[in-house]
This record gives sequence, structure tokens and C-alpha cells, in this order.
Amino acid sequence: MKPGLRVVNTGSSAVDLSKVTIRYYFTGDGGSSTFTTSCDYAAVGCSNVTQKVVALSSPKSGADHYLEISFASGAGSLAAGANTGDIQSRINKGDWSNFSESDDYSYATNTAYADVSKVTVYVGGTLAGGVEP
Repeated sequence: MKPGLRVVNTGSSAVDLSKVTIRYYFTGDGGSSTFTTSCDYAAVGCSNVTQKVVALSSPKSGADHYLEISFASGAGSLAAGANTGDIQSRINKGDWSNFSESDDYSYATNTAYADVSKVTVYVGGTLAGGVEP
């Protein structure tokens, strides 16, 4: 699975990216219950991006896990009206079996970046954008 994301600051002041986390919700679709993540590219630098897969304690329709992306202090701040640039992630199952993304809560068929409410963004742990499943 290869979600591509950008975060846009729609506010009126800069945001410290080290306080921002993104959640992309998906289903494991059977097979291995362990996952590995990779940052294929990030405009802020993959060394400034941390990723982990978290199992939801209470699975929802289209989501039993989420990919959480956070930023190191080296990512800097995001000015009002600016975006992070591309963040290209990859998730693999421990047994390399395939995902079926079409039923995933956060999956969208967009061919270009667009506002997607099913990917959530948190600032300082508080939901700042998107809708949780």
C-alpha cells in the first residue's frame, strides 16, 4: 500500500510540524498481522518523518489499523497557507501478502492531491482536520 499525502495549513499562523501527526486508516485484510513501513520520499526529508502502524482497539468499518506519520523537529514549521509537499509512504505486511485497499476508510482513488476528510490530522494530540472512522 502506498499512500501519498500532503498536509495543508489552512490556519492563519505557522504550525510546528513536530506537533503534527497524520493518521491514514486501513484494514489489514487477513494474512500477517505485522507491518513494516517505509518513507519513499518526503519533501521535508524522510529523516524528519516517523511512521508506525497502530491497531485500533475497537475496529471500525473500513479500519482496524492506521498508519501514523509524525515529524521530527528538523521538519521545521508549516507557514499559514503552505503545505508540507509530498509525503510518499509504503506499508507492507510481514508476509508480503496483498492489501485490498478499496474497502479502506482512508483510501481514495484520486490521481492528484485533494482534500480528503477521511485522513485525520492532529496538532498537539487534538484533532485539527478530517473525520475519524
